[in-house]
Amino acid sequence: MTKRTSAKYKIDRRMGENIWGRPKSPVNRREYGPGQHGQRRKGKLSDFGLQLRAKQKLKGYYGDLTEKQFRRIYAEAERVKGDTGENLIGLLERRLDAVVYRAKFVPTVFAARQFVNHGHVKVNGKRVNIPSYRVKEGDVIEVRDKSKQLAVVLEAVALAERDVPDYLDVDHSKMTATFVRTPSLSDVPYPVMMEPNLVVEFYAKN
Repeated sequence: MTKRTSAKYKIDRRMGENIWGRPKSPVNRREYGPGQHGQRRKGKLSDFGLQLRAKQKLKGYYGDLTEKQFRRIYAEAERVKGDTGENLIGLLERRLDAVVYRAKFVPTVFAARQFVNHGHVKVNGKRVNIPSYRVKEGDVIEVRDKSKQLAVVLEAVALAERDVPDYLDVDHSKMTATFVRTPSLSDVPYPVMMEPNLVVEFYAKN
């Protein structure tokens, strides 16, 4: 098990929320944090604490991105015209691993990163193995023919707990997805509340 895969359970426990909405999340059984001090009563978080938590939650949701990766995406969101928080969500959702996860080609965002890394995905007919590759509107993402019968793919398609959002046009019989448009925060089916405005405040002060 990779460091990141084992991290997904720690992230849920640390946040005290089931951030991917998975039935197997440890939070479903224990709502307190990990470690020997996890059951202590939580104090009220400061503004900084709330902002940091919002950042860690969003960063963790997309496969526990490194701080460097996340800060780079944030800097780009800030440069583009419009609301920085909305831009940040749009850029995160345009990552190839995020699209593969949203299209229900794999069961988890961690599996999506590995799936792309291992060369199972094509974009507009060309093989792409970079999880952070940014898709554009109109791009067609597909699972390679040789990979369509993989157990991980068949398991994901059958998952009832997730719906495909309407900014993707997905055909599971062909295992293709068209990225229709860049979503805004309200379009993204997060199982928990994400607060990109607090992430913006965090970086503005730090």
